[in-house]
Amino acid sequence: MTKLSVNVNKIATLRNSRGGNVPNLLKVASDIQSFGANGITIHPRPDERHIRYQDAYDLKPIVFTEYNIEGNPIKKFTDLVLEIKPTQVTLVPDGEDVLTSNAGWDTVKHQSYLQEIVAEFKNAGIRTSIFIETDLRLIEAAAKTGVDRIELYTEDFAKEFERGNKDAVNPYTQAAVLANELGLGINAGHDLNLENIEFFKNNIPNLAEVSIGHALISESIYLGLENVVNMYLDRLK
Repeated sequence: MTKLSVNVNKIATLRNSRGGNVPNLLKVASDIQSFGANGITIHPRPDERHIRYQDAYDLKPIVFTEYNIEGNPIKKFTDLVLEIKPTQVTLVPDGEDVLTSNAGWDTVKHQSYLQEIVAEFKNAGIRTSIFIETDLRLIEAAAKTGVDRIELYTEDFAKEFERGNKDAVNPYTQAAVLANELGLGINAGHDLNLENIEFFKNNIPNLAEVSIGHALISESIYLGLENVVNMYLDRLK
């Protein structure tokens, strides 16, 4: 079964919009795990517009499943991850001005930089993943960084699937086949939802984990958080 890691950034966004502690991020993360989710993901950004750096520390004793921290490995982020030692760190090359992650790493251009960062995290006993697109050349270069996994950036698939183009999954399948051959674990995330997740999962060999936040929280407004978590788990079997 592919693991479901729930990104709770949107819970923090809602909390921050009014100040105070409603909704309670720690309680929601605890509940999500009790509903059956296999992990919690956060993506702190330098401006702390949703997840705050303190949240990352506060969540550490709450997360009893897998803890995945995503972000651009600037010094503040790297120091945070090395201190918390989550289950997994996912390296995302987003700039401070982006609204949401919108590109994967150029693992050829940034090869030496990524090798250094990956080695630092792995030496600390943290599983490493690189956010990446489906270009096979970049997948090959990712393997040379020493990373444990790649996370396939799935926005293009999601947009095309919504238009009825199921062939949009083909580059992801090809990327996954190559990643498997290279010994890389495969994660995926961005715009995956209840409508497309089962089809995507069934076409990606050995998909280890999906990280879903915006869609899952949005769907929960109508269907309820516990129900939606279990709907995803059912589709990922």
